[in-house]
Amino acid sequence: MTNESLAHSPRLLTPEQRKARDEARRADAAQAMREHEAAQKAFYANKERLRAERLAREAQAQRR
Repeated sequence: MTNESLAHSPRLLTPEQRKARDEARRADAAQAMREHEAAQKAFYANKERLRAERLAREAQAQRR
């Protein structure tokens, strides 16, 4: 067996295929960023809500 038989031929893309692939990658990346930002926004909103609840509980405990 020679190395040539084990080697894969490179996948050649036409310029149109490459452009379509790049556009799909950009769209996927943009969607991933939107999802990440939404998750981060939800995380920090929940964090602030929990912090406010904790501070309210601590303030109420100090008044008693």
